Amino acid sequence: MKSFLSVTVIVVLGLAIAIFIGFYPSFVQTPAVYDDEQIGFDEQTVIKFSHVVAENTPKGLAAQEFARLVQEKTKGRVKVEVYPNSILYAEPDEIEALQKGNVQMIAPSFPNMSEVLPSWMVLDLPYAFLTQEAAQEAFEGKIGKLLFEQLNQVNMVGLAYWSSGFKQLTSNKGPILQPDDLKGQHLRTMRSTLLDAEFQLLGAKTTQMPFNLVYRGLESGTVDGEENSITNIYSKKFFKVQKYLTLTNHGYLGYAVLMNRSFWQKLSPEIQLQIQQAMKETTAWAYHNAIQMNDEQFEKIKLESQLQINSLTTEQLSEWMRAWEPIYPQYESVIGTELMDEIRRLRKKYMQ
Repeated sequence: MKSFLSVTVIVVLGLAIAIFIGFYPSFVQTPAVYDDEQIGFDEQTVIKFSHVVAENTPKGLAAQEFARLVQEKTKGRVKVEVYPNSILYAEPDEIEALQKGNVQMIAPSFPNMSEVLPSWMVLDLPYAFLTQEAAQEAFEGKIGKLLFEQLNQVNMVGLAYWSSGFKQLTSNKGPILQPDDLKGQHLRTMRSTLLDAEFQLLGAKTTQMPFNLVYRGLESGTVDGEENSITNIYSKKFFKVQKYLTLTNHGYLGYAVLMNRSFWQKLSPEIQLQIQQAMKETTAWAYHNAIQMNDEQFEKIKLESQLQINSLTTEQLSEWMRAWEPIYPQYESVIGTELMDEIRRLRKKYMQ
């Protein structure tokens, strides 16, 4: 009898366990299994976009426009969080942060890229671009393509080139109208051996300084002057701590909009396409906005400052171009003949 009861108990327990296991999914929710190698299936993807300039600059506004368009095109599946003014990373650190994946997007100026890939110095050659159209042809054509292809080596993907406009010279030490006026001047430069070489060739002393420290450097007299676009001179109030501004248009200040390559490759093809569409629209908008802002803010500088503003005559411009011509053969082996030939072609095409 006891044996019969024992068998019965075992059978009943077995049935109970079988029923529990068989119907487990009906009342206990198990997590869905997704492919860990692909981002953008059903969760919201966050892209941290770090940059070093103010929100009200061409780059700052373009970053905000891009974030808006991505939100719209992905229907909220992708959120771009924009961090301006070196909130997350300053110039010396942002590229490394991108490569490591600590942020997903940055938009460094061209000189900062030359620290990683020296061939990018081609975009900072003096008077490389004589018009806005020349710069755009470079970005959208062979030069832009070749430079973006090199990014695979350093775990980056190039999404676009953005403009801030032509660079001008400011100083507290005296007006700069001729190359000889740079002798004895102490200028802040961005991180670039080529930019240092440009000014040192003409007798100036240079100090590389992160963008977020430039105002303090000018105010304290650590440096006499700097080169920058009108929008940066205005937004960072450099015009308040400088006495002289010369419209030289000697260089072009632009930005490479980059994404971490490992992150990009994990995005679904659909999300990648939507991001590319948002970037294309943003870049077209940013180009025209930068031109407009430079014009408008130049008028504001004239009204709000005591700067002595000078422009170059045709003869003075030719003198500057001749003075800086030795930089081209000096850096050809670093930049590469193919890129240098293309720059020379553009200069010849747009020579006025």
